Amino acid sequence: MTRTLLPLLAAASLTACQSLPSVHPDIGDNAVLISAQHCLEETVGDNNRVHYGPCLKITEINGNKPNVRTDGFIELTIGQPAKIETACVYRLADGRPIPATVETATFQVRADTFPNGGRRWYLHAQKQARGVIGCQPTLAPSVYPLEKTD
Repeated sequence: MTRTLLPLLAAASLTACQSLPSVHPDIGDNAVLISAQHCLEETVGDNNRVHYGPCLKITEINGNKPNVRTDGFIELTIGQPAKIETACVYRLADGRPIPATVETATFQVRADTFPNGGRRWYLHAQKQARGVIGCQPTLAPSVYPLEKTD
């Protein structure tokens, strides 16, 4: 019985993996979701201390207040350019924002920025969580910084 069951389970799991949709069902293939706000952080040292990096919030898209979904994302149609206005703020060691560090920046979405729909994207304040200055919006497919700090 076990000899028969194991190959069947393996075949069923492989078939299930192959039939997964290529896009998130809540997004669709002609759109992407971009985080309305996101904060970077990085684990530092052997004791896993968290370094709180800068936060970014989308304030406008093409001059209008963004329509933020209940999951914290904004839907953008692929193939359409957009001008995204952002605000960035740095944080104290305990994670609280430092109001005096607020900066604004523009992120330009080109028609070819998102080649495929159906994905979630994150707009980071910087490429890394530590050792950075200013607001330089950086698009990434994950919540993690694009570069780890040395």
